[in-house]
Amino acid sequence: MIGIDIPGFGMVELEHLVSDFTGTLSEDGKLCEGAAERLNRLSESIRIHVLTADTFGKAREELEGINCSIHILKGEDHNLQKEKYVELLGWIKVVTLGNGNNDRRMLKAARVGIAVCLREGCATKAIRKADIIVNSTVDALDLLLHPKRMKATLRF
Repeated sequence: MIGIDIPGFGMVELEHLVSDFTGTLSEDGKLCEGAAERLNRLSESIRIHVLTADTFGKAREELEGINCSIHILKGEDHNLQKEKYVELLGWIKVVTLGNGNNDRRMLKAARVGIAVCLREGCATKAIRKADIIVNSTVDALDLLLHPKRMKATLRF
């Protein structure tokens, strides 16, 4: 668990990281540099779940060796599937990472939603639903590895 008391925001006790893959953990289907090591370090404290439409078809390959569960989404309404997944885990214990329109509902549903804006960009609807916006995967993961950074950003 990752726990930190944030003045004005409240106590945050995170047990799950739920992340998109394409455009969030990866660019053009390739896991971002520095992400693997950070994800494995984080997996010592919280459970990592990757929910993805897998646009490039490389998520399983790129996440090989990383202590996480991978869920390739099927059908339509991926935004609703991701939101429901967060709710089933218990939203109060979840931090989410995403960048697309199909991430907007899970960003809002989680205790902490982090929008990650890489070269692919970030949907404005995702940005509006997030608590924090960062410009790299490493920055997003480092917020969790160094929770006082999150405290500095979210305090009132």
